[in-house]
Amino acid sequence: MSAITSPWARRARTAALSAGLVLASAPLWAQTKVLINPGDQGEQSRFAVYSAWKTAVEAALRKDKLTPAVSLSTDATADLANTRSRLQDIFVAPAHVIGSALRYGYTPVVGWDAPVQAVLVVPKDSAVQSLQDASGKRLGLPLQDSIVTYLVRGEVNAANTTIKRHFGSVFETRYQDALLPCLQVRRCDVVAVERAVYDRWVAAGEPVRAVMESKPSPALSVAVRDGSGINPDTVRAALAESGAITAGVKLTSLSKRDFEYVSTLGYFTPRALPGAKVVDAQTVAQLLQSGAQYIDTRTDKEFAAGRVPGSKLVPYHEKSPKEADYDPSLDQFDLSKLPSNKATPVIFACNGAECWKSFKASHAAVKAGYTQVHWFRGGFPEWRSAGLKIEKDD
Repeated sequence: MSAITSPWARRARTAALSAGLVLASAPLWAQTKVLINPGDQGEQSRFAVYSAWKTAVEAALRKDKLTPAVSLSTDATADLANTRSRLQDIFVAPAHVIGSALRYGYTPVVGWDAPVQAVLVVPKDSAVQSLQDASGKRLGLPLQDSIVTYLVRGEVNAANTTIKRHFGSVFETRYQDALLPCLQVRRCDVVAVERAVYDRWVAAGEPVRAVMESKPSPALSVAVRDGSGINPDTVRAALAESGAITAGVKLTSLSKRDFEYVSTLGYFTPRALPGAKVVDAQTVAQLLQSGAQYIDTRTDKEFAAGRVPGSKLVPYHEKSPKEADYDPSLDQFDLSKLPSNKATPVIFACNGAECWKSFKASHAAVKAGYTQVHWFRGGFPEWRSAGLKIEKDD
């Protein structure tokens, strides 16, 4: 993907074309989209981490004569959707975002040499000794798009329960250090933080202990989109020259194997939905030929970038957690945009098995009385992988 970035560049390109010159990939005009999510940091640390990575990535790309367009993100939930849409050329993000990106055609490059673990922490005098003992207790968590919350939710799901069912209540805060006072004043019985945060509390003499920990996963990491024209090895070598992006933290090369654990803990949707039929890409194609209505629940930007021909955009605005027992009252979905005849076959889809929007929209349609609800769990990524026709805006 390329764009002319200045009047001078446009004139130069026009002159070259007029002279009959062939510009192969035109690297001087390439706009390389880079998204940086600094992860769970305080405001000052967040900006410092972002700035350090921005400087390093820009320098690495310019060595390959690429023009970076860098943006800051503080919303990992949105970033997870972006990985499925493949709208970014490079991600610098926490492990759960990179793990998702690898499933949709990205290659890992490097990351901080400081693996992340999530731990459940209780006061030293607590009777809680395990995750099972914490049943019905008050849990303190970072916000739902945090790598810590992602890991804890995955471990809880692996124990065949959900955070909402297992704990009596959940207190959420943006910064992990705010969870220590929650323990101290006994508003929380147990909290989830990174191992590094817990170790810092222990070193400071806080009377706390860990009762559960996840496996290690990579820290803030870099992934490059396959087919972007960017050589991952070139980026890896250029970043390696910078040594440490921030003081005291070195970089290490990463492979897909490093993300296997965190990838298995993704927000995967259930495999069935009462009242709806789960369908694959070929079945969807047949249903469309028979007059079914395809409802795309993604964002307008994703819809414009690529969609199933004939689909209708009805975005599902999701605020509820990605859990089977979510609260639909937290979300927004305009049922009035669905067919007025509730016997019409309707297909709901979004961005794959990790995307909950179509699951929730299908559930809403079933509750609203639609009798032929088809849930395309694989969504647009499966349609694209099947080699079926795609529409997109120019």
